[in-house]
Amino acid sequence: MSTTLVILPPQDPETADWPSRLEAAVPGIRVLRPDGDALDAIAVADAAYGVLPEELLRRAERLRWLQAPQAGPAPEFYYPALVEHSVCVTNMRDTYTDHVAAHTLALVLAMARGLPRYIRDQQTAEWAPDWDPGSVLALGEASALVVGAGAVGAEVGRLLSVFGVAVTGVDARITQAPRGFVAMHPVDKLDELLPDADIVVLTVPHTPATEGMIDAERLRRFKPTALFVNVGRGPTVRLDDLVEIRLGGIALDVFETEPLPPAHPLWSRPDVLITPHVAGAGPHAAERRFAVLLENTRRFLAGDPLINQVDKAQRF
Repeated sequence: MSTTLVILPPQDPETADWPSRLEAAVPGIRVLRPDGDALDAIAVADAAYGVLPEELLRRAERLRWLQAPQAGPAPEFYYPALVEHSVCVTNMRDTYTDHVAAHTLALVLAMARGLPRYIRDQQTAEWAPDWDPGSVLALGEASALVVGAGAVGAEVGRLLSVFGVAVTGVDARITQAPRGFVAMHPVDKLDELLPDADIVVLTVPHTPATEGMIDAERLRRFKPTALFVNVGRGPTVRLDDLVEIRLGGIALDVFETEPLPPAHPLWSRPDVLITPHVAGAGPHAAERRFAVLLENTRRFLAGDPLINQVDKAQRF
C-alpha cells in the first residue's frame, strides 16, 4: 500500500511539478495536489504540505506529518487543535539563511557608515560630508549582541566577526558558541547584556515567549548610540515603544503591523532604515523548499527522524 502526501490548496504555481518529481524520486509515495476542495484528499493522507485549516484536520484520520511551507508560519498556523494533535510538524528553517544574513549585514553596514543620511542628501543634491568621528561606528572596536543564535543568527554573527566585531549570543536552546561568537548566554541574561552592546540584532521567531520581548523597558537598557536591527518577526518588538526611543540607528525588515501604515511615524524618522519584509528575498527559494520536502518525504517513508521538527506549543 502506498503512502499518500497531499499538497494542500491554495496552490502555488511553483509546486505544479512537485507531485511528479516526488513520485519519481521516492518510490512508494503517492502525491495528490487538489486545486479546490481538499476534503477527500486529506481523508486518505498520511502526510501533507501547506497550511492545514482546522476543518481539514478533523477529516485527517491518517495524518502523521505536516510540512509547513515557511520557516516561521503565522501564529494562527498553530491553532490549539493542531498543537494537541499527534501530527508531527516540520518547517522550512534554514532555507533562507544566506539571504537573511546578507540583508542583515547590509543594514548594519549602512547604519555604521551613515549611508541613510547620505541617501537622503542625494535626493536634494546636498553635499554635506560628516567628518565627526562619532558619526561612524568602527566595527573592529564594536560589540554585537545577536538575540537568537539559530541558523540565521549564527550566520549573522559569523559575518559580523569577519569585520572584527566581538559577537555575543543569546538563545533559549543553543549553549555552544557558534563560529565567530565569543560567548553564548541564556535568555535570562538578556537584560544584563543589552547595555554593553554597540549592535543588537534580533533574529528570534514569533512564539508565545518572544512576543513583545523588545519593549519600552528593554529599549531603555540599550546604549543611546546602539544600532538595532530586527530581521526575525515583527511582533517580537513593540512598535509603539520603538517610536518613543532614540538610538544610534534602527533598521527594521519586519513589523508588528504589516504593511507598516503610511502615516506611521517610523517612516519619517531619519534614524530609521526600513525594508518591507524582504530579507529572505533571493534566488532558489522554491528549490530549497522542495529539497526540504524531498528529504523529509524520504525519511518519512523510511521511518527515520524528520528534519526541522517543531515544538508545536512553542511554534519553533
